Amino acid sequence: MRIRAKLCILAFMAAIVLAGGGAIAVGAPATPAPADQKELKEVLHRLDLAAANFHSTSADVEIDVAQTYPVPDTEVQTGKVYYDRKGTAFQMALHFNLDNGKPAPKVMVVSGGVFKLYQPLLDQVITSKKVSNYESYLILGFGASGEALADRWNIQLDGAETIGAVKTYKLELVAKDPEVLKLIPKVTIWIDPELGVSLKQVFDEGQGQSRTCVYSNIKVNGPLPSDAFTFKTDGKTTYVNR
Repeated sequence: MRIRAKLCILAFMAAIVLAGGGAIAVGAPATPAPADQKELKEVLHRLDLAAANFHSTSADVEIDVAQTYPVPDTEVQTGKVYYDRKGTAFQMALHFNLDNGKPAPKVMVVSGGVFKLYQPLLDQVITSKKVSNYESYLILGFGASGEALADRWNIQLDGAETIGAVKTYKLELVAKDPEVLKLIPKVTIWIDPELGVSLKQVFDEGQGQSRTCVYSNIKVNGPLPSDAFTFKTDGKTTYVNR
C-alpha cells in the first residue's frame, strides 16, 4: 500500500485538497512547569524579533514518510522549498525532484490564497481555494512570530537540541483549531529562534502515519529564483478545480 503524497509544511494543503481527514481524538496538552513556561516565553519573544526581519527563505528539504498501519511502508522525497513574505501577504512553494531516488517532479504553490499542484508527468494542474482559511498555519517555523504560534497552537517546550552547529529549541505543538486537529494531531519542530526557521519538523498525522522534514542549505532573506512560485504548462495541460 503506497503512502499518500502529503507534504510536510504543505501537509495542511494536500490533506485538505487531496484527502480530507476524519476526526481523531487527542488528549489535552500537558501543563508546563513554571520554569519551562518562563523559558518558552523567552523563546517565543526571540521568534517575535526574528519575524520582524523575516522576508524570504529558500532551503533544501528531505521528507521521510513512515506508515505503520495497516501496512508498513516508507517513502523519501527531496526538493526545494521557498517562502516569501511582504507585509501580511505571503507565497510558498515546494519543488519536488526525487521520490525514493527516482525522478518524480511536481510543484506545489500557495499564492494569493490559492493552492496549485502541478504534476508534469501527468501534465495536470489541480487548483483549490479551500486552503484560504488555513493560510496562517502554513508559515509554521518559517517566519512565524512567537505571538502567531501561541495564538494558533498549544505549545510545550521540550528542551534545547543542537542540530549541526545550530542550537535549536524543540517545540511540541497541538492545534487549537479543531479542524486542523483532525488533520494533524501534533507537530514537533526544532527551531532556530535567531533566524526564525525550522531545521526539522515531525508531523504526527495519526492512524499510523507520520512525516519528518529535515531542512538544509537554508538561506534567509536572500534572492529567490524567478520561477520559485510558477511553473510552465503547455497546450495539452489539463486543469482540475477542487
